[in-house]
Amino acid sequence: MSNKLTYLDFEEASKRSLDLADATTLTEIVPLGLSLGRVVSQDIICVKNLPAFNNSAMDGFAFKASDAGKTLNINKIIYAGDKGEAVKASLWDNECYKIMTGAKVPSDADTIIPIENCLDVTDKTVKIPSDIKVGANLRLKGEEQKEGNVLFKKGEVINASHITLLASQGLTMIEVFKKISIAVVSTGNELKEPWEQSSDEEIYNCNSYALVSLLAENGFEATYSGVIPDNLEASTKFISNLKNYDVIITTGGISMGDADFVGQAFLDNGLETAFHGVNIKPGRPIMMGKMSNTVVMCLPGNPLTAMVNMYLFAVPVLHKIQGSAYFHHDVTFAMNHEQFKTKQGRVNVVLGNLINGGFKVTRNNKYGSGMITALFESNSILVTKEETSSIDAASEVYAIKFNSKLVETKTNIFN
Repeated sequence: MSNKLTYLDFEEASKRSLDLADATTLTEIVPLGLSLGRVVSQDIICVKNLPAFNNSAMDGFAFKASDAGKTLNINKIIYAGDKGEAVKASLWDNECYKIMTGAKVPSDADTIIPIENCLDVTDKTVKIPSDIKVGANLRLKGEEQKEGNVLFKKGEVINASHITLLASQGLTMIEVFKKISIAVVSTGNELKEPWEQSSDEEIYNCNSYALVSLLAENGFEATYSGVIPDNLEASTKFISNLKNYDVIITTGGISMGDADFVGQAFLDNGLETAFHGVNIKPGRPIMMGKMSNTVVMCLPGNPLTAMVNMYLFAVPVLHKIQGSAYFHHDVTFAMNHEQFKTKQGRVNVVLGNLINGGFKVTRNNKYGSGMITALFESNSILVTKEETSSIDAASEVYAIKFNSKLVETKTNIFN
């Protein structure tokens, strides 16, 4: 490795990181009840009209629109679930059906009026108002979805609304992309696990737990694989045992310190580096590349930096690898509440809070990259241009809210 980092432009680094991501082609079939958050691996086609038959949207009366303004005799009562003779067309002149919500509407009725909108309702007759819109409250067969329509496209992420529609089609098993495998590791002899004793000269390992949790919040399962030792030979051997994973995410050991062996250990295992060093604060040392078929993401060791860069760079890449068509950050338009300064000459990632259409910077943008509580106090990030030196109060800004849904189309994130 060279002894000097070349800091890549942020946008170029973002492009290169996504270029590393080859969408998985492995699929599996899962029960509908276990499909939440999974990525659809092929287009899902409508096999049953929605609605499956003409039905009433209201408890009321079904009649011919040409009979509006008349007093009609009630032919029969139709309940939800009735079929056959119970819903056969049988209206004579000046007749209507009393009908319940969801009940099938006979073919000789074209309009529904709610009970509460009718006049002079008795057990046998009802007066229909004259001001009636033809087809009101009548849900037509297939008006929502017709057989043959594409319900969901390949690459969509299944949410509760998807499951509702899939269940309406009688689908109980769904083909999705197989979950990618992710290894999360930390570096540093000074680290102790939470179940171990930690002296004043040692620190508890919070990064790996933070990243595994962040991944879970974004729909990914990850394996915590331990701490890479601060020794080149041991690091190289440790990494060689991780090549069966689709993605390896590390924190620490990628700066230029004497004990920062991780980058070299990956190179010794065949890593082809896409970049090492980005002109961004915090997170300049970030490194990404590919080791055979494994995507490698090496994040800085400071907790705040690791989490911010994980969200900004890694999460979109993971979604693309998982086969999702949605892997670009969405931005929220907001009004900045409080003026704050940023460093010119590099892209700044600024923590803050999006609340009720406004953005408020965390701690006036004065916090260290190793801090943890600043993350806890924030729900979003703002990304500046290199030439930006400050963001004025009452100015319009774009921010990315943590754990917001990703989008299909790339949008501008810079302020």
